[in-house]
Amino acid sequence: MSKNKREGIVYSTNPDFVFEDSERKQETLASGKQNLRVMLDKKQRAGKKVTLVTRFVGSTEDLNDLGKMLKTSCGVGGSVKEGEIIIQGDFRDRILALLLQKGYKAKLSGG
Repeated sequence: MSKNKREGIVYSTNPDFVFEDSERKQETLASGKQNLRVMLDKKQRAGKKVTLVTRFVGSTEDLNDLGKMLKTSCGVGGSVKEGEIIIQGDFRDRILALLLQKGYKAKLSGG
C-alpha cells in the first residue's frame, strides 16, 4: 500500500490492525435517496459544452455504472472523474428524464 493512501496513520500498537480504505467501503445510497444535480458547464473546456451530474453518494463502481448507462443512453462520450459524471454535449433534459425514470431524485442546477 502506498504512503499516500495511509496518510494520517503513523503507528498502531494493535497487532490485528487492518487499514480500511474508506473510499472503497462507502455504501451507495438507494436511488430514491440520492440528491443528484444536473448542470451545463463550459468552463475551461475551450467553449465546448458538457453536462455534469454531481452529488452522487456511493462507491466508484456504482458511479461508473451510472455514467456508462447515461453515456450509452445519450449515444455520446464522456467520463467519470472526481465524483462527477461528465457527458459531452448539452443533454440536461434527456439525462434528467433518464435519472427520474430510474428512480433517482434529481433536478436541474445552474443557469
